[in-house]
Amino acid sequence: MSFFQAPHPWDVSPEEAIAIQEQLRHQVVREDRLGPLSTIAGIDVGFEEDGTITRAAVVVLSFPEQTVQDSVLVRRPTTFPYVPGLLSFREAPAVLEALSQLDAQPDLLLCDGQGIAHPRRFGIASHLGLICDIPSIGVAKSLLVGKHNPIGEIRGDRQLLIEAGEAIGFVLRTRSWVRPVYVSSGHRISLETAVDFVLRCTLKYRLPEPTRQAHRLASKR
Repeated sequence: MSFFQAPHPWDVSPEEAIAIQEQLRHQVVREDRLGPLSTIAGIDVGFEEDGTITRAAVVVLSFPEQTVQDSVLVRRPTTFPYVPGLLSFREAPAVLEALSQLDAQPDLLLCDGQGIAHPRRFGIASHLGLICDIPSIGVAKSLLVGKHNPIGEIRGDRQLLIEAGEAIGFVLRTRSWVRPVYVSSGHRISLETAVDFVLRCTLKYRLPEPTRQAHRLASKR
């Protein structure tokens, strides 16, 4: 596969990064534009050597069987500081390099991070989905922005995540009596369809299998 080229530089200041997010956010598609789906790539990022090296893991699973088809781990120097809301500028270059090394382009990206549940509606799942033009979903382990009503304790229970009067995601219980995850559209997928895929990919753990597998690879030394 060819390397995915971003429509902007990565070597920017935090202020320039915010301006890029504000510019690109309007290109994000929040409705279903999915083709035939037989593979899902889980994406997760870790760091080593006190954060100076970025470790991007991509694991491709068949769908709906969810057996591993391909995996790539990329290490490269970290070039952007840790700034909440700007994690894609720190993590995405390594992820894009990993995606370019896959044998075939996946049909859907499941990212450990936010999609539109982001202050500027442009988290890493939206950023990657837009650059790659692949449908994408953000599945975050913690809340970044928004508020929600209390959520039930049974698998499948959910509540809309609201910020500034806008529905930006779902708080979703993927396992009964276990902490929820935060699901949002990345690109070319609706909130409802995003939640459906996350539940279908969650077998017996809290995290959906694609991102769980990617997390294991990103965390392995």
